Amino acid sequence: MSAFHRNLRGIFVFGGFTLNTVFWFGPILVLAIVKLLLPVPAVRRAITRLLMAMGETWIALNSAILAKAGSIDWRATGVDALRRDDWYLVISNHQTWVDILVLQKIFNRRIPFLKFFIKQQLIWFPFLGIAWWALDMPFMKRYSARYLARNPHMKGQDFETTRKACEKFRHTPTSVINFVEGTRFSVEKRDRHNDPYRHLLRPRAGGFAVAMSSMGEMFGAILDVTLVYPDGPAKFWDMCCGEHVEVLVHVRERPIESWLTCGDYENDRAWRRGVQAWLGEIWQEKDELIQHTLDSREPQ
Repeated sequence: MSAFHRNLRGIFVFGGFTLNTVFWFGPILVLAIVKLLLPVPAVRRAITRLLMAMGETWIALNSAILAKAGSIDWRATGVDALRRDDWYLVISNHQTWVDILVLQKIFNRRIPFLKFFIKQQLIWFPFLGIAWWALDMPFMKRYSARYLARNPHMKGQDFETTRKACEKFRHTPTSVINFVEGTRFSVEKRDRHNDPYRHLLRPRAGGFAVAMSSMGEMFGAILDVTLVYPDGPAKFWDMCCGEHVEVLVHVRERPIESWLTCGDYENDRAWRRGVQAWLGEIWQEKDELIQHTLDSREPQ
C-alpha cells in the first residue's frame, strides 16, 4: 500500500472515531445537565445506568471501527468468568495510550463500564467536566506536600474527600482502573530510575492505596492485567492505517485481602511498606510473564 493510500485510510478511520464520539457526546451532555438539575437519587441512578449503556455502545462502535481498519489480533485470557454485576479494581501495566482502547475492547460489557480517577480540579473543565461527573468518574482530591506543610490540619482530608465521593458507587456496580506505574513504559525511564524490571516501571502505590482506602470494601476482586505487544507497543495512527497489530492480554483475578482495605497510606508507614511490597511481588510476576510470553514467540 502506498503512503498516500495508507494515510488516506488512516484519515477515514480517525474520522469514524471522531463522528462516533461527536454523535454520543451530545446526548451524554444533555443527560448530564438533567442529572445535575434533578438531585433525586433514584432518578440519578436511572440516568447513570442509561449513560453507562451509551458509553458501552460508544466503545463497541469504536472497537468495530478499529477491527475493520486492518489486521488487529487481540487475544485475551482470564475473562470468561467476569461479571457485569460486580465491583472491580483493574490494575495494569502501561505501554502505550492504545492500552486504553485495548482494555475498553476486552472488558466492554464483561464488567461494569471502566472509570478512571480524575483530579478534582478537572471537574471545571468546559463540557468534559460535567460529562465525567455524569459518567460517575471518581474525582480525586490531593494536596501537595507544600500545602500540607502550611496547613497540617488538612492532612488526610484528601483521602477522606475521595472516600466520601466514592460512596455513590455502593449503589451501582463499578470498575475503576489504575495504571500503577503512573506513566507509559520506556527503556529510558526504566534505566533512569534504576527500576528492577525488564519490561516494567516500578509500581507507584499511592493511587492504588487511594482506591483501596476509598472503595476497597466494595470491590469483589482485583483484576491484574498484563498487556504484551509482541512486535512492540502499538501506535494509534498505525492501527488506523491498517498496520498489523498483535496484543495479548492476560487477566488474573486476585482476591481482596482484608489488610489492603484498612490502612492509612500517608500516616501508617508499616502499611505503606506492605502495600509497596505486595505490588512489587505482583510486578515481578508480571515482568516474568511478559518475558515468558515474548520468549515463547521467538522462532526455534
